Amino acid sequence: MDFNVKRLAADAGTFLSRAVQFTEEKFGQAEKTELDAHLENLLVRAENTKQWTERIMKQTEVLLQPNPNVRLEEFVYEKLEKKAPTRMNNHELLGQSMIESGNEFGPGTAYGNALIKCGETEKQIGGAERELIQSAAINFLTPFRNFLEGDFKTILKERKLLQVKRLDLDAAKTRLKKARMADARAAAEQELRMTQSEFDRQAEITRLLLEGVSSTHAHHLRCLNDFVEAQTTYYAQCYQYMVDLQNFHSFSSVSGGASISVPTIPVTASLPSVSAGHGSSTASGGFNELRSSNGSRKARVLYDYDAASSSELSLLADEVITVSSVPGMDSDWLMGERGNQKGKVPITYLELLN
Repeated sequence: MDFNVKRLAADAGTFLSRAVQFTEEKFGQAEKTELDAHLENLLVRAENTKQWTERIMKQTEVLLQPNPNVRLEEFVYEKLEKKAPTRMNNHELLGQSMIESGNEFGPGTAYGNALIKCGETEKQIGGAERELIQSAAINFLTPFRNFLEGDFKTILKERKLLQVKRLDLDAAKTRLKKARMADARAAAEQELRMTQSEFDRQAEITRLLLEGVSSTHAHHLRCLNDFVEAQTTYYAQCYQYMVDLQNFHSFSSVSGGASISVPTIPVTASLPSVSAGHGSSTASGGFNELRSSNGSRKARVLYDYDAASSSELSLLADEVITVSSVPGMDSDWLMGERGNQKGKVPITYLELLN
């Protein structure tokens, strides 16, 4: 019991010390230890990543499901860990109405037959839309949500702990300044050394987590490529469905029998710049060969990249550097060299040269 009382008293004293330090800082009555510029920049970048990730997620959800009531319903079912009821989308509803009306007017009539054909096409488009939504949810929205609910929450937790350690450090500095007696100064100096060590350790933990945001950007770039490929497939499918419908004999006869010339759009299109680093099997094979050979290759930089730490190498678009694989390095990174400069570089920013 006495131990618990003493512990509670000590915790209360620590909390009061932090509160006093925080209040005096706000009124300019106490000095505040500033974080180094590199750590501050990492904190700003992490916060910007969080804000823009939230905004992109929200707008993507609006794009995929414009109805706010349906989005709310899906959100509730997700929180309850239940499957939302399956409902037809707008294209499928339109298609169903066209098919029913076509059967009513008679499939043997030109108008009824055309309505049925249009309805079938609208249902095909509705199916393609479902595939797009499913692909975007799995390959784009889920990784973004995992970052916000996982990595960034961990960053927030460690950042708050860093703030606590910083308050303890500055409170110890204040007590040392106020100490007059030799015994009091010795105790204050010992406390300062301890709080400085704890602060430095927490700053290093926070820095390592924040530098991991570079890997998050590289991962989100691949997710963005997957999203673009899904949209490309969707729009190409819709285009082909409409071309087939337009060539249907009932519509050809309405247009006077004139044939309609349409270009062919490849369904498997992708972003050239992004797929060069990840999406194309050729490029991925080249990186795999480089890792297995333990050799080096020349690579062209696709975009500018600002190094997030001293272990990374900043890049300029279109420059050519030498890259090599290092045992134990994350598969998303290679070791880059430019003259005497050397550091880690993300593979999604590179295109291997022959």
